[in-house]
Amino acid sequence: MSKFWSPIVSSLKPYVAGEQPRIENLIKLNTNENPYGPSPKAVAAIAAEAGDRLRLYPDPASMRLRTAIADLHGIKVEEVFVGNGSDEVLAHAFQALLKHDKPLLYPDITYSFYPVYCLLYGIEANEIPLDENFLIQLSDYEADCGAIILPNPNAPTGIGLSVAEIEQLVSSHPDQPVVIDEAYIDFGGESAIPLTRKYANLLVVHTLSKSRSMAGMRVGFAIGQRPLIEALERVKDSFNSYPIDRLAEAGATAAIEDVEWFDQTRSKVIESRERVTGALRQRGFQVLPSQANFVFARRPAHEGAALAAGLRGQSVLVRHFAKPRISDFLRISIGTADECDRLIEAIDIVIGTP
Repeated sequence: MSKFWSPIVSSLKPYVAGEQPRIENLIKLNTNENPYGPSPKAVAAIAAEAGDRLRLYPDPASMRLRTAIADLHGIKVEEVFVGNGSDEVLAHAFQALLKHDKPLLYPDITYSFYPVYCLLYGIEANEIPLDENFLIQLSDYEADCGAIILPNPNAPTGIGLSVAEIEQLVSSHPDQPVVIDEAYIDFGGESAIPLTRKYANLLVVHTLSKSRSMAGMRVGFAIGQRPLIEALERVKDSFNSYPIDRLAEAGATAAIEDVEWFDQTRSKVIESRERVTGALRQRGFQVLPSQANFVFARRPAHEGAALAAGLRGQSVLVRHFAKPRISDFLRISIGTADECDRLIEAIDIVIGTP
């Protein structure tokens, strides 16, 4: 602690990102990155933009990117907000839409940035426990509240709600903003974006880090009716008018437009996820039903931390959370077919499969 800190700093519990190792030849299945590279068209667009124009500020409205997103989803450009990764988009949403006199509601097992933002922005929140099967029960969200945020599919469980369930939640809270964080929706879920046309209180947040393989570029977006987007813009323009740089806008626009590459790569991830799920269950693991690019699994009578350490000893990194209810689970990102084979081989060594 430093005497120069503002009072809030000592109370913060910052988000802890997954390890980014500097050791060679590790199978990295701990941060939910896409194992397949971004669209070649995106790479080419970034290279083409890397010239003399970098001396100029980017378009503060990111109109080229917002237009591509709007065209893809059949909405108006003014209903799209873009930011420096979905984490920044979410941060602006917490400030602009989720801070009210009544508490914010979100699951107790969920994206761990949510409580961080609540501390940072002074937002009162109630964590709603998942049920015994790690499911979100909508009846638990009938409590009086100021706003609601849910990841769909949830993270780290990977379990998703249907669009009908999302609509039920949104329609039952007409006077509260509801933010649906769809970071993993493209790997098996159905997006709630079409519901934004019907419900003025719904904001849907996406990232290009997962299904479009651009985690290193940091681009995210939100879709909602104009008053919600305007609220995000007012916060953004009070913080940083230029969150999307020229390279990011060029690459993200091309990635959004290359639907063929998007479909090919996400199909590969889904196929590998199902194969890994089957292999783990054959080896006695409980694997939660995932609609994401990862699985959440545990093996009875094996401590999660010990399994994670054993896999690391076999040069395979997975994510372990030392938290109540999930301390024996591992979150395992889906890699290439070869990486998934290496994972299963390492698991066999660690658990002593004959």
